[in-house]
Amino acid sequence: MKAVILARVSTEEQKDAGNSLPAQIDRLKNYCKRQSFEIIETFSFDESAYKTKRDEFDKVLDFLKTHKEKVAICFDKVDRLSRNVFDKRVSLLYDKAVADEIELHFVSDGQVVGPSMSAVEKFHFGISLGLAKYYSDAISDNVNRVFEQKRRQGQWLSRALIGYVYITLNDGKRDLAPDPERAHLLRKLFELYGTGNYSLNTLWQEMKTLGLRSIKGKPIARSSVDRILRDPFYYGMVRSKKHGLYPHRYEPLITKELFDKCQDVMRGRGYKPSKQASRPYVLKGLVTCKNCGCLYTPEIKKGKFIYYSCTNAKHNCKRVYVSEKDLLQPVYGVFKAFGGISKGVQERLVSELRSLSEGETVFHQKEIERVRAEYDRIQKRIDALLDMRLDQSITHDDYDKKLQELKDRQHQLGIELEEYTKADHQYHIHVSTVLDLSRRMGQIFDSSEPEEKRSILNFILQNPTAIGKKLSFTLKKPFDSVLSLAYAQTENRAFSPACPVWGGQWDLHPQSRIKVRDRCHTRPPRDERLHKRSLG
Repeated sequence: MKAVILARVSTEEQKDAGNSLPAQIDRLKNYCKRQSFEIIETFSFDESAYKTKRDEFDKVLDFLKTHKEKVAICFDKVDRLSRNVFDKRVSLLYDKAVADEIELHFVSDGQVVGPSMSAVEKFHFGISLGLAKYYSDAISDNVNRVFEQKRRQGQWLSRALIGYVYITLNDGKRDLAPDPERAHLLRKLFELYGTGNYSLNTLWQEMKTLGLRSIKGKPIARSSVDRILRDPFYYGMVRSKKHGLYPHRYEPLITKELFDKCQDVMRGRGYKPSKQASRPYVLKGLVTCKNCGCLYTPEIKKGKFIYYSCTNAKHNCKRVYVSEKDLLQPVYGVFKAFGGISKGVQERLVSELRSLSEGETVFHQKEIERVRAEYDRIQKRIDALLDMRLDQSITHDDYDKKLQELKDRQHQLGIELEEYTKADHQYHIHVSTVLDLSRRMGQIFDSSEPEEKRSILNFILQNPTAIGKKLSFTLKKPFDSVLSLAYAQTENRAFSPACPVWGGQWDLHPQSRIKVRDRCHTRPPRDERLHKRSLG
């Protein structure tokens, strides 16, 4: 009889136990020699017998379809055929063997499946298949338990991500730590993208210039930059398709605040992406047409003059060209208004802003106290849960499950506490800094390069639009409140004439509902005008 040899492995343990492919083939060849079988084909491959998709094994079935003569298919053991009793290939080969089209030989198990099988032999074959499946199921359960325990401990279960390296501790165990060669570049990557001034392409080029390379030492790929920006591992969480987000125990490279900021930029919040041009333009990618929503794009006239106009992609507008200098006039008006704030006014503004924030400060303090109290309550529940486990009042699995829930909640509360504390702390530190920056904004803008100017405008302007030659915008917080409160605190109007017309779009502080345009350009009373005429 002619024979087909089939050798298969799927795990390292099988190789270590003497079940390597060469060892199986030698045993099967010796068996065929003893049985006087003529070996016509040998199949040898690495493939799991537990999965539904088995491309290598299907090649054996394709071979049998083309070979009409009866053959003996020789395996080392039953588990080399399959570890899944529901595998359609098992029933197909079994039916062929019972129909006397083929024979199945399992050398080490001493079993032959054919038409003359007794009931005991069939039962024995079924038991062997069931044990093969049980073995795989048991391994899967053990692996899942080990992985679940590692997840509870916050361990990373895969190769090191870029920015991290595995190190060997004093006890010989491996641990994950920030990569001293790349960690600072990963932080820089997130910081640059969080500004909203970089597209993925420009950020990719910038990181290559700074020297960021892959784990294998090659220049980093653009897709890797995108993947890094989306990975929560860098702020302390692991994303799993099956288990969702769970915290890890390694040192984060960035804060959650910076990660969330990058996600907002990626979703298009608070910025308008712009491709890098050979020559930088101050307003490129920032201004849209109020009429049709298309971008205002720059052009060079006579080799040195910069003009902007609506792209008119929707064919709804008349293309009107306006110089960059004229388009920026309202912005310079804002800077001049900022510059008119005196030191005395700045001090009064700090006091005013602090008084306005008293309610918010009280709210922060109450929230901090609430979060701390809840954190302490959960810690007491964890302690009580441990006592119950020591008393064997609950099972080990119930203890692990409940402990993980409580630890997850504590982690969330820790992040919440950090955000409230940071918000309250940063406010009291930076109020004066914001005001001082506002006063010097014009000087900083004039001394900056075009790309830096664009960053400044992106930082303070919100929804800049233009119709024809007129620019309209609102100021982002807190700059809207700074100017409106400054105007309210100033008894004279030293800088009010410079206040530009922006179509009534300036959002003022909630306590001041009068538009700046109306304040700045309101005509004096009729009696005052007549009095001035009589004097002059």
